[in-house]
Amino acid sequence: MTKRPTLSRKLLLESPVRAADGAGGFSESWTPLGAIWAEVLPRSGRENGDLSRIGHKITVRAAPQGAPSRPKPTQRFRDGTRVFSIDAVTEMDADARFLICTTTEEAGA
Repeated sequence: MTKRPTLSRKLLLESPVRAADGAGGFSESWTPLGAIWAEVLPRSGRENGDLSRIGHKITVRAAPQGAPSRPKPTQRFRDGTRVFSIDAVTEMDADARFLICTTTEEAGA
């Protein structure tokens, strides 16, 4: 039996929006999709020069495939100035009541 997560952190789920820049490229901005309560647990980290990459396991309530509230790779979570890029999403167990999001946070050293 899997331990029920403690969803005590309010995160903002954001999705990328690309707009043409008029010179053949694009600019990317982020649009909020809504607030999600989550459990945030650290995994591992590494440094590369002035940049630290820290892994986190973020658990949220499940949402059906295709629902706008279901996190997916290419999106991110925001907690104030902290940003967690979503790398992968999977169901926590066979009951599929919760989702586990594997994320990476980048921070300047």
